[in-house]
Amino acid sequence: MEYSLLSHSSQQVKNKLFVFCIMLSLWVYMLYCCVGYCSTTPAFTLDERSGRRPPPRPLQNQELEMLFKTQSRGLLNNESDAESRGDGWEENKGEANYDEDSGLTGALNGSETKKLPQAIIIGVKKGGTRALLEFLRLHPDIRAVGAEPHFFDRNYEKGLEWYRELMPKTLAGQLTMEKTPSYFVTKEVPGRIYAMSKDTKLIVVVRDPVTRAISDYTQTSSKKPDIPSFECLTFKNITANLIDTSWSAVQIGMYARHLEQWLQFFPLDQFLFVSGERLISDPAGEMARVQHFLGLRRVVTRKHFHFNPAKGFPCLKRPESNSKPHCLGKTKGRTHPNIHPDVIQRLRDFYKPFNKKIYHMTGHDFGWD
Repeated sequence: MEYSLLSHSSQQVKNKLFVFCIMLSLWVYMLYCCVGYCSTTPAFTLDERSGRRPPPRPLQNQELEMLFKTQSRGLLNNESDAESRGDGWEENKGEANYDEDSGLTGALNGSETKKLPQAIIIGVKKGGTRALLEFLRLHPDIRAVGAEPHFFDRNYEKGLEWYRELMPKTLAGQLTMEKTPSYFVTKEVPGRIYAMSKDTKLIVVVRDPVTRAISDYTQTSSKKPDIPSFECLTFKNITANLIDTSWSAVQIGMYARHLEQWLQFFPLDQFLFVSGERLISDPAGEMARVQHFLGLRRVVTRKHFHFNPAKGFPCLKRPESNSKPHCLGKTKGRTHPNIHPDVIQRLRDFYKPFNKKIYHMTGHDFGWD
């Protein structure tokens, strides 16, 4: 009996000791958390005489500049579309095409400056603008923004200095460029670019409007698989053969209508219309035209291109090195859905008068009919 009582008493002591240990552990943990929290809170300095917190130190010019750059970079990184971010290529070449020796010399001499663009690729979406920009960045006399700034259509209220800050630094004689394909179809943009500089050179990459519309739909459906079929979106009334021109995929391909708005501000000789089809089949030939239009020496030639049959697109290569070709990324060259031939023919009939008009306006037959 006595042994039983002692055993029971010993068990109670063990239970109490166990509970005590748990409570002690919780207390230590809470103390640790409080100390960690306090260490992350800002330490306020008090004025010894008045007991008040002194006013915050004003930011210096260099600090303000760094803050401004960080905010601008963050804005571009928040762009949701891969095309806008400029990551449609397998390798992030950034500004690798820039002459490093001359860039270092310019930086040391303080001769590099940020300029507003003298030439802009204004369109069109799914026409081949990303490929053209990457081809141009091979040229040592061109410095271009990789991401799409969307200044003249989405960020115009931020002002030209904000826009200038997004541009890369250039040396004397180098050309600053950017590309935002939505500019061509946004009615406010022509006047805004004219207000910046009436001498801006404008490049438009155009493509068979039917193929372009299907490519546009393919990109959208890859992000939103539950959208209606291409046929449903194309027609307001398929029985009456009534095309829905309010759908952007159809509207963008009405090139002549958009060009009329631009010609109210700029003469035709300030435009270069690049064939999206020839940019694939003969990139060197189209690049010769582009370099001539921009007043550049012909540096980017046939030796810079390697056709990739698997992707169906030309890849870039450096003739002086043995590095692998720089090709379009996974977001490019998607397989198009099967569209009923009758729908395609109706679209071709719809675009035919617009195509003839753009041929006449530009003096160039793109051979889409």
